[in-house]
Amino acid sequence: MRKSLSVFMAAAMTAALLAGCSGNSDTTQTTAATTAAETTAAETTAAETTAAETTAAETTAAETTAAETTTAAAETPSDDAAASGTDVTLRIGSLKGPTSMGLVSLMDKEEKGEAAGSYEFTMVTDASELVAKMVAGDLDIALVPANMASILYQKTNQGVNVLNINTLGVLYIVAADDSITSISDLAGKTVYMTGKGTTPDYVFQYLLSANGMSADDLTIEYKSEPTEVAAVLKEQADAIGLLPQPFVTVAMAQNESLKIVLDLTAEWDKTNAESADGGSLVTGVTVARSELLADETTAAAVKLFMDEHAQSAAFTGEDVAAAAELVAKYEIIEKAPVAQKALPYCSIVCIEGDELKEMLSGYLNVLYNQDPTSVGGQLPDDAFYYKR
Repeated sequence: MRKSLSVFMAAAMTAALLAGCSGNSDTTQTTAATTAAETTAAETTAAETTAAETTAAETTAAETTAAETTTAAAETPSDDAAASGTDVTLRIGSLKGPTSMGLVSLMDKEEKGEAAGSYEFTMVTDASELVAKMVAGDLDIALVPANMASILYQKTNQGVNVLNINTLGVLYIVAADDSITSISDLAGKTVYMTGKGTTPDYVFQYLLSANGMSADDLTIEYKSEPTEVAAVLKEQADAIGLLPQPFVTVAMAQNESLKIVLDLTAEWDKTNAESADGGSLVTGVTVARSELLADETTAAAVKLFMDEHAQSAAFTGEDVAAAAELVAKYEIIEKAPVAQKALPYCSIVCIEGDELKEMLSGYLNVLYNQDPTSVGGQLPDDAFYYKR
């Protein structure tokens, strides 16, 4: 079943910015100091005076040349700095949700002056705002919903490249009903969810179809915000909700009878177990403006960011407690204990290269078959996928 999509809507996720370019080194001038030997008029001959004056002039000239050389070297940017990209400040935008959760370690390092690169971070709640900023050139890099990356590619005339997958599936069905163990068990029931015509909706419609069902076999109640779905789940004991993390954890904290009954990533994988055409369920990707990758210095800065992003994402799995504190610090989730429970389910990753292309292209193909407008009207070509 096909649905229309406003290209500037994206899956609601809560989800992410700072320092300027490095300046030149201070220059130092060296001034020659000449000491004249004190002699009496009787002891100094004309030849001695001439020799002394010549020596002093040569010394002064040599010292002046050395000082000029030192100053010129100090004013010339380091080739090493340019090659490493450390003298470039990148403007990074992300959504207030799992994509930003994978950045918190790097955000903290930048704030403390400990990051290898230089970054300005901006975190928003609406994916369309990131799209607008990228189109306007106000951001260099953005962490956006996967389908929005394809839309950006078309809207910018192939002016962006996808660097990595930063978040895999984060969609879950939550309920107090233990009898729900498969998609088909939802027949005849009411499911509350957000984002009609957005990525979660397309994913759910695809899974219904793959299980021989359609939206006519159940009732789907759309809400504008995940918090509204969480409120329904809190108030109605028999309610069923489709939510992204970390809202799943928030809802379960509000109603202890709730549990995850279906992981839509697992359902997606079961559907595509015998075919690679469906790729993987991908929530978020990272895109950069193509012009940055075409210049040696800015490309080095982007690669440095990719390295630091990967380290930051890994940190969320290696030290969940510390990562949760940072998630709360940056107000992505209000309380660290809730963030600590949510992090293991947020599927935070950094996947690049051939694996990125295989996983993302299959996913976009599924969305395209549901509704071409969901990916910008056409599938992106191979140039979309950046490989370093």
